[in-house]
Amino acid sequence: MLGNIQPLDRVFLHLGPITIYWYGVIIGVGVLLALYIATREAERRGLSKELFVDLVLFAVPIAIICARIYYVIFKWDYYSQHVSEIPQIWQGGIAIHGGLIGAVATALVFSKIKGVSFWKLADIAAPSIILGQAIGRWGNFMNQEAHGGPVTREFLEGLHLPDFIINQMYINGTYYHPTFLYESLWNLVGFILLIALRRVNLRRGEMFFTYIIWYSIGRFFVEGLRTDSLMLTETLRIAQVISLFFIALAIVLLIIRRVKGWSKERYLE
Repeated sequence: MLGNIQPLDRVFLHLGPITIYWYGVIIGVGVLLALYIATREAERRGLSKELFVDLVLFAVPIAIICARIYYVIFKWDYYSQHVSEIPQIWQGGIAIHGGLIGAVATALVFSKIKGVSFWKLADIAAPSIILGQAIGRWGNFMNQEAHGGPVTREFLEGLHLPDFIINQMYINGTYYHPTFLYESLWNLVGFILLIALRRVNLRRGEMFFTYIIWYSIGRFFVEGLRTDSLMLTETLRIAQVISLFFIALAIVLLIIRRVKGWSKERYLE
């Protein structure tokens, strides 16, 4: 029976010579839903919703490129021998940390050009970003990637997972931890937390710092279960090191901004 388990089809649609993969569709859905939520909140906060549309038009392509570059750099031993595969992001292989760095850098430049507070934009966008990440992890599910170490079917059934997830975690004769799901659920809880915090008149920037800290804590622990981690050394996982750095940076900046009086404005103002 186990030998008859077939993975879900990675292809969403064939349009003549063009193949559209579920990975790209899921990422696209995540971006659109995140944009919708951000534009609604932007209007409530007195900003034009077109502002976030313009930001996304720049930030998303740059984030994807940066996410791919980040991944390729740390997998250069492979890609130096397979250069033609570097643009093939539909096969998977983009690093969220690289995408975040690219998106934040884009938002910093964008806010300067538009004369809008970066922190105001970041606070509004924070729930949308983590929701997009929660949805995007299902692209990894369709590609059967970003999974953890071997487990038994009984273990997965003990988590009360539906059969379609259990079967998709059966890869080359072995069941694996659905770490994509763990991170997706963690991010979904983070989204709910950040939406709730919109009722709290936090100081400007602190919604974004909360996102960074929450996401990084979850990523640190989930990364420890994964088998496909980008490695800094034989024992150091890059994502865990970056997660710890982001947590420390967010806490330090939060404290400095309060002590220096740089965050007098509040979210609801």
